[in-house]
Amino acid sequence: MRIATYNVEWFNTLFDDDGDLINDDSWSGRWDVTKAQQTEGLGVVFAALDADAIMIIEAPDTSPHRNARRALETFATRFNLRAQQALTGFTNDTQQEIALLYDPNVMTAVHDPKGDDHAPSFDTEIRIDVDVDATPDPIRWSKPPLEVAVTTAAGQLRLIGVHAKSKAPHGANNDTEATRISIQNRRKQLAQCIWLRKRVTQHLDAGDDLIVLGDFNDGPGLDEYEKLFGRSGIEIVLGEGRATRMFDPHARMILGRRIGAMPATARFKRRDGPYLQALLDYIMVSPRLLEKRPKWQIWHPFDHPQCYADPDLRSALLIASDHFPVVLDIDL
Repeated sequence: MRIATYNVEWFNTLFDDDGDLINDDSWSGRWDVTKAQQTEGLGVVFAALDADAIMIIEAPDTSPHRNARRALETFATRFNLRAQQALTGFTNDTQQEIALLYDPNVMTAVHDPKGDDHAPSFDTEIRIDVDVDATPDPIRWSKPPLEVAVTTAAGQLRLIGVHAKSKAPHGANNDTEATRISIQNRRKQLAQCIWLRKRVTQHLDAGDDLIVLGDFNDGPGLDEYEKLFGRSGIEIVLGEGRATRMFDPHARMILGRRIGAMPATARFKRRDGPYLQALLDYIMVSPRLLEKRPKWQIWHPFDHPQCYADPDLRSALLIASDHFPVVLDIDL
């Protein structure tokens, strides 16, 4: 079975209110890329993935006048994908939903949110002292994680799709504001990861097979503010101390060293400088799934030999999004 996570930059702009593709030469949400170019690029990437399930981060909007499921299923039909059924969970007001696109002939999937006093439902709030003033702060998800109960011929599986708080200092007018906003955003991102880990622990304690996947906007050593907090959000979700661990090989690689070659899942163009690369997207698996010897791949067009060797796919990956798919192949 192939399971992937893919952050599609401003997927929403490619659809009208009826969920139909706007396949023309108007500009997309991507810099210097038209809607037709991005749509075609995404079609090439999704067809090449041929995944049984794709957790889409920044999926099209669901609102009173728009429907993410309808848009994604239109897209799947247009490119004749096996994964042709879409599932969404708690909606948000950012125009960037989290959605699962899956093959209904291989699995059934339902939105199955959990919640209790220890780890409340992701559409509510939790109180965590994030600024060390002995006063718990209310924490909410702007994009609540998508909790999915999956049934395959082999049995039950839990998926949690994640789009954690960005740490970028958006709205800053000077260096002082940028520092303040960056630290504030990191606190919120860490608090979200603590909340998510509480849910992960509940599933692990219950013996569930679990995959946590998506864009965490974080990674060990990603920015200088991590030194203020002593750890990254990724380390929290993976598990610390004597806790049962989740596993992601790319996180393991970057946790084990601070210099040398590093994996990357995103490539951002800076207006006045070179491209910036970062490891932001992960697929974490629980111990019993790790025993099945799954294989991970990052479809980075310059790092993945097969992607680089295919000129059409290589070009499509660069046009389709500023993130690249992370792929898990596992025998269930």
